[in-house]
Amino acid sequence: MDTTVLTVIAVAALLVALVAVALGWVAHRRHQLIQRRFEVLWGDGEADVAGVLAAQARRLGSERTRVDALERSVAQLRGSLAQTLQHVAVVRYDAFGDMGGRMSFSAAVIDDNGDGMVISSIHARGESRTYAKGIVGGGSDTTLTPEEQQALAAARDDSGTSARPAST
Repeated sequence: MDTTVLTVIAVAALLVALVAVALGWVAHRRHQLIQRRFEVLWGDGEADVAGVLAAQARRLGSERTRVDALERSVAQLRGSLAQTLQHVAVVRYDAFGDMGGRMSFSAAVIDDNGDGMVISSIHARGESRTYAKGIVGGGSDTTLTPEEQQALAAARDDSGTSARPAST
């Protein structure tokens, strides 16, 4: 054989070897990438998908238990919150015609059930009087003044402080 033919065969063999090395390197990189992706699935060293799924099911069960406990706590808090005095309204007014400045007021403080109290303070020139009336179920066994009724209605509606004087 001629040396030129041997040289061509040697160069071709060298090129085939280089291509084989390059393909081997690419295959190795792809294998590493796939292995990294499966490590995410395998989790804590589990070697099979069934083990990973079983571990996830256990975690999901414990999270469901925690969510159920939180839902019970929220329901209990809602029940407790309904019994707090959280609806408040104030009506300011002039109790007497010779006084200005709306210094008298009636304040209603009730819970979600309509239980609570109405406090009224009547201011005159020389004195001030304060009255408290109990409220049960949105009503009182004591007669309420129009201003007290307005404050109670505003508290029930959660409209808060009334800037307008009550009509007397």
